[in-house]
Amino acid sequence: MRARDKAAVSALRTTLAALDNAEAVPVDEADSRGPALELSPVGAGATEAARRELSEGGVVDIVRAEAGERLEAAARLTAPAHADRAARLRAEAAVLLRFLDGHGTP
Repeated sequence: MRARDKAAVSALRTTLAALDNAEAVPVDEADSRGPALELSPVGAGATEAARRELSEGGVVDIVRAEAGERLEAAARLTAPAHADRAARLRAEAAVLLRFLDGHGTP
């Protein structure tokens, strides 16, 4: 952010959000209805659930998928009017791929 690298900030923010979503605990449809009001949990943290922990491989897969999505979108933007957007997507993918050095190719 200090370097004002918009491509890096955008790529990192969305990838962190993807990682955060992957750690979320799935909600069972029955749980979403909840119990009767008188049976509802009370107190701070009463309804909290521990988040899932991602393995290093899981994190790498998510970062690789985020980079791949950007590269695929850039490849579809072939019109000259979209050249700037395609270049930005490739720059964002490059930022993410730098984090994967040593973990194979995308």
